[in-house]
Amino acid sequence: MAHDHLIELLDLDAEVLHEYFRDVIGWVGREAAERPHVVDLGAGSGTGSLALARELPDSTITAVDLSPEMLAHLRGRADAAGLGDRIRTVVADLDQPWPDLGPVEVIWAAASMHHMADPATAVASACGALRPGGLLVIAELDSFPHFLTGTANEEVERRGHAEAAKRRHEAGLHMHENWGERMRQAGFTSVTERHFDIDLRPPLPAATTRYAHASLSRMRHGLEERLSARDLAALEQVVAGLATRADLSVRTGRTVWLARR
Repeated sequence: MAHDHLIELLDLDAEVLHEYFRDVIGWVGREAAERPHVVDLGAGSGTGSLALARELPDSTITAVDLSPEMLAHLRGRADAAGLGDRIRTVVADLDQPWPDLGPVEVIWAAASMHHMADPATAVASACGALRPGGLLVIAELDSFPHFLTGTANEEVERRGHAEAAKRRHEAGLHMHENWGERMRQAGFTSVTERHFDIDLRPPLPAATTRYAHASLSRMRHGLEERLSARDLAALEQVVAGLATRADLSVRTGRTVWLARR
């Protein structure tokens, strides 16, 4: 069930933030070699793998993830989209020595590198897996989406995000790593960094409500032991009333680094 909720959240993230994804995927497409083999690290529900396969019609994609459930979902999506013959899946723990992925021209890592136990080792492994001239693309979250800015519920959402950030820090996640510097230290050249400020204002499509529901529900249940009873009750009330709201916005930040070996 937990995987189902995360899959829904990842799919909605790509749907609601489609302009950001289109911009980044297009950038990668312009920089990539012809007929590239692309490795999607921490592929999750497959939004990156499918978008890259569409943007680069002569590419082949290897989707790597620790979760067989995620990769099964990805496989189903690829087959349904008619892309199954170009996308293969590999179950692997990327904190261990990487499997032989074959010659690789592009490595795509969207919101996955912060999960690695050792950032320097992860970037060095990516450098070692790429052909000379290959690209490493790291996309990370500067902030998780805020939906209630400017509303009476803004403060409880802000407190929830602050507590969730503390929990991620305690868990050892590398949320604010300087990935550009890590790339340079590993031997990459031509490191380019782009920041994306995403600010979607109401009225927004119905998918935004589902995105807010998935995100705020995950926050509410993930902070059961960390937020006050009052804040938990307030979040529960917000989630219950999302379907009738017309004041939801989406505010978040993403940074993308593109480097060439």
